[in-house]
Amino acid sequence: MWPALVHRVVFVVGNVMRLLIVEDEPKTAELLKTALMKGGYESAFAVDGDSGLKQAVEGTFDALVCDIMLPKLDGLSLVRELRRRGIMTPVLMLSARGEVEQRVEGLDAGADDYLPKPFATSELLARVRSLLRRNSLKKAALLSADDLHFDPVTRETRRAGRRVELSSREALLLECLLKAEGAVVSRRDIISAVWEYDFDPGTNLVEVYVRRLRDKIDRDHAEPLIQTVRGLGYALRPQP
Repeated sequence: MWPALVHRVVFVVGNVMRLLIVEDEPKTAELLKTALMKGGYESAFAVDGDSGLKQAVEGTFDALVCDIMLPKLDGLSLVRELRRRGIMTPVLMLSARGEVEQRVEGLDAGADDYLPKPFATSELLARVRSLLRRNSLKKAALLSADDLHFDPVTRETRRAGRRVELSSREALLLECLLKAEGAVVSRRDIISAVWEYDFDPGTNLVEVYVRRLRDKIDRDHAEPLIQTVRGLGYALRPQP
């Protein structure tokens, strides 16, 4: 029998991690349901890519377990669309094919891990635990504004799910602006944070780097995030 659309496990103590399972094969779905229940997770199910995408966008999940071969919308396209929308929920990709090329394709699409079928439930749970643990560490360090996400540890930068390549100084400038949480950062404070000078050297260095960063962060986006506040400095925030 096909598993219920939503399967809930309620615990008296502690917070329950909630996962979305996107799988169209009944036996695999039942195996996933049982394994995740034993692992102490709450799970929701989608039987095709379209409904999986809708639930992932509208719901709140700690992770997704997603098959590649799905009706209506394949798993790779589903993950690409999530990342395009700036939804960075970690994804464990499943597939009956385990070739290196397909694993690489899944990771390049935005998946965080890949598990070939058939799999042992113990390995599935270990991968899920690892995914959730890594995501917890990322959340602690991640700086965000609107659809812009920046990891100060790795300096990975994404806007609307698309990766943005920054130089070291550009990354330091972005981090400085993000840490201000929308407040105006003066030219002098930027110089101190990015170039470690305790004085204003009187050059247009800040203006040059703000222009470069703006070109990379705001180009091709209708809503610019880097704002110039005349006479005061710069702020990174959506326009009012």
